[in-house]
Amino acid sequence: MNPRKTIPKGSKIRVLVVDDSVVIRRLVTQALEEVPDIEIAGSAANGKIALQRIPQVNPDAITLDIEMPEMNGIEAVREIKKAYPQVRVIMFSTLTQRGASSTIEALSHGADDYVTKASNYGSLDKSMTSLRDELVPKIKQFFVLAGAAPAVAPPRPPSVPRLVNGSRPTVGAHARKAVVIGVSTGGPVALSRIVPMFPHDFPAPILIVQHMPPMFTRMLAERLQTQTKLRVTEAVEGDVVTPGRILIAPGDYHMKLRRLGTDIRVQLDQGPQENSCRPAVDVLFRSAAEIWGPAAVGAVLTGMGQDGLRGVETLKAQGAYIIAQDEVTSVVWGMPGAVANAGLADTVTGLDSVVGVIRNQFMV
Repeated sequence: MNPRKTIPKGSKIRVLVVDDSVVIRRLVTQALEEVPDIEIAGSAANGKIALQRIPQVNPDAITLDIEMPEMNGIEAVREIKKAYPQVRVIMFSTLTQRGASSTIEALSHGADDYVTKASNYGSLDKSMTSLRDELVPKIKQFFVLAGAAPAVAPPRPPSVPRLVNGSRPTVGAHARKAVVIGVSTGGPVALSRIVPMFPHDFPAPILIVQHMPPMFTRMLAERLQTQTKLRVTEAVEGDVVTPGRILIAPGDYHMKLRRLGTDIRVQLDQGPQENSCRPAVDVLFRSAAEIWGPAAVGAVLTGMGQDGLRGVETLKAQGAYIIAQDEVTSVVWGMPGAVANAGLADTVTGLDSVVGVIRNQFMV
């Protein structure tokens, strides 16, 4: 994983804009030119030209369209990450099935994040504002601006599991009943790494909130299904939560749980966003605390912001076991960092150790 790059004082984050549409290149350029900490390093009409321009303009980040002639975005991100692994790549996607599938593939080949292309808001100003609001945080999450007000930055945790504050499970491993996972930036790749590590006979359900829009979550579930013998699906209203099943919250819906007789079922709603997210990790975690209490295991993986922190507080108050991914292996140590910094994680560990820690809680 690439650590956050420090931009020297007086310098700006340099962005190369790559899109075959002159209109989109101009829109992205104008939107970013108004941001004080960002400067446009250049532009390119396709991936082939972009690869030629990188050594000339030395960008810190690239915005990259998927559908382009000569060399498309998926081919380009493969080559860019091979030759310039330190450059952050943010894909431009469309809210279509094809766009979602291509974006998931681009992420699997090394793209760092994505944004959706601006819709027709009726005016250039509205389109630029919408684009800026989505794109700028996605760019800035990968960089530290020297001289800016520092965020709280504790020492980087080791990449091997460690117990925090001597915490121990409050219930026996035989009593564990469910796993809930929250993840955002870097999540598709992280999930592709850990999901295959769960054994085919894993004795508990696994519920996941990955910050993604509609269709993207379904494409993610379908991709993960090809990597495991467990059943992976995008959750639907009324789904029965059963051992060995992985349910992913659908884009634009919060995922909660409710008891119906002897069953635990999924309940979806479009309530207010939390932490600017829907689905939100906090919503799932609070619901899991109500249903399973100390029998739950919660994991917060790579992601921007702090969604999951309040939910972890609720889980922890019930005696649940909490895991946070460490900074070294996180694409962005925002969400897991918030949990670790608050002293709420029983274990802080590298990505490849997460499933081992979970399995230890279930004695499998």
